[in-house]
Amino acid sequence: MRGFTSVRDVAGPTFGLKRAIDEGVVMGPRIWPSGAAISQTSGHGDFRSPHHDLPGSANRPLHFTERQGFAAIADGRPQVLQAVREQLMKGASQIKLMAGGGVASNYDPLDVTQYTEDEMRAAVEAAAAWGTYVTVHAHTPGAIQQAIRAGVRCIEHAQLADEATAKASAQAGVWWNMQPFLDEEDAVPFPEGSSNRRKQLVMVGGTDTAYALAKKHGVKLAWGTDTLFDSKLASRQGAQLAKMQRWFTPAEVLRMATHDNAQLLAMSGPRDPYLGRLGVVEEGALADLLLVDGDPLQDPSLVATPDRSFVVIMKDGRLYKNTLVH
Repeated sequence: MRGFTSVRDVAGPTFGLKRAIDEGVVMGPRIWPSGAAISQTSGHGDFRSPHHDLPGSANRPLHFTERQGFAAIADGRPQVLQAVREQLMKGASQIKLMAGGGVASNYDPLDVTQYTEDEMRAAVEAAAAWGTYVTVHAHTPGAIQQAIRAGVRCIEHAQLADEATAKASAQAGVWWNMQPFLDEEDAVPFPEGSSNRRKQLVMVGGTDTAYALAKKHGVKLAWGTDTLFDSKLASRQGAQLAKMQRWFTPAEVLRMATHDNAQLLAMSGPRDPYLGRLGVVEEGALADLLLVDGDPLQDPSLVATPDRSFVVIMKDGRLYKNTLVH
């Protein structure tokens, strides 16, 4: 009901929710699920306690994040192949790997590169065998460039990329799915002085540069969010989209969130869970339409107030909201 009719979930146990939506049990957007984020030991997806859960072993009990389907810890080519194939078996439309350090994780510095190139290539090979692709969490040049060499098709974040990395991404046709990370009201809250907060400040400090480099070198850009741990922030997708006018024209912002994002979703190929084209208004396409009270090409902030601004919300030809008829 905020106007987002299709979403790509890049790590989490959303298979059940997707099925419930698709079968009409609950209302919601189409979901392109990745399943569990695949992470090396000590990677961005490893939330085990070093005091209670280590050392690990081949027959170790699964951590609750693994049992719930948030993460899959896999080290070495055979384990990575197995983890990828398990997510595909569950119905993943693309695969998510953790390729570098992150903000929310407690035990990996932001600057580290995760997985070897061969381990990452194993994931790419397993995904390609099913006609789909691998996307990775990565901020730094080292992590991004290794992922490109391994055949990864999309980078989540890229906030700390440098010029050489942007150029390499553009030449390889690799997407950057970036988020408008800034140190302001929509920043994920971490305690002041904590390691997470320090990493967050480093990461958000690269956002302006990363967008400028992407525009300069013609990197394929998608738009996304990455809001965790806060129910209020989880309702502000529209506000985060409107914030993109800091770097792009209103027309560029709207095109990125519709037409361009649809091209990224289509990369799932035969693993695409939905038939029909997105991001276009033409015969035979999936009939997703919004009617806006105002002109978002002049006032992009309209997308931040869907309750007032969106008078019609249509998904797949069905009206979910229509305030024109009383």
